[in-house]
Amino acid sequence: MTKKQDQDESVEKIEDENIETTTQEPQADDLQTQLEEAQQSTKDNWDKVLRAQAEMENLKRRNAKDLENAHKFALDSFVKALLEVKDSLTMGLKIAQEDSASVESITEGLEMTDKVFTSTLEKFGVETINPKGEAFNPEFHEAVTMLPMPDQESNSVLEVIQAGFTLNGRLVRPAMVIVVQ
Repeated sequence: MTKKQDQDESVEKIEDENIETTTQEPQADDLQTQLEEAQQSTKDNWDKVLRAQAEMENLKRRNAKDLENAHKFALDSFVKALLEVKDSLTMGLKIAQEDSASVESITEGLEMTDKVFTSTLEKFGVETINPKGEAFNPEFHEAVTMLPMPDQESNSVLEVIQAGFTLNGRLVRPAMVIVVQ
């Protein structure tokens, strides 16, 4: 009976091993599938990272090019507006050289050119500082000299020698003035 028991035990062992192997095979297949899915996910994520890096490099290059063009052509509209003033001056010079030109017509042409120039500057945020009669302000005015004037208010601007200018509220050049002492 021992042989029979040994045979029965060995058959049971083999059957147990077969059962274990069959249960391990699906687990191994499942692990293999999970590994393949993880590898595919890794490849997909790596591809996304590379694409994002390439997109960032392209964006940097585009921004650098746009910035370079902005620096190059920032004054484009300002220059076009100044060309109107240049054309007006050229026309004035042409008329001034004619025999029939009078001082009045030349003066009138110069005044019109000055108006065009002033309006062009104002269009781009440049404002004229002409403080005649106002109180002296050292932030916007530069005193050239001081004159005693008993009939004028002290520390006021008597005369503007050279107008000043601001660009969008920031001082570009102070007005040169004579101040009452």
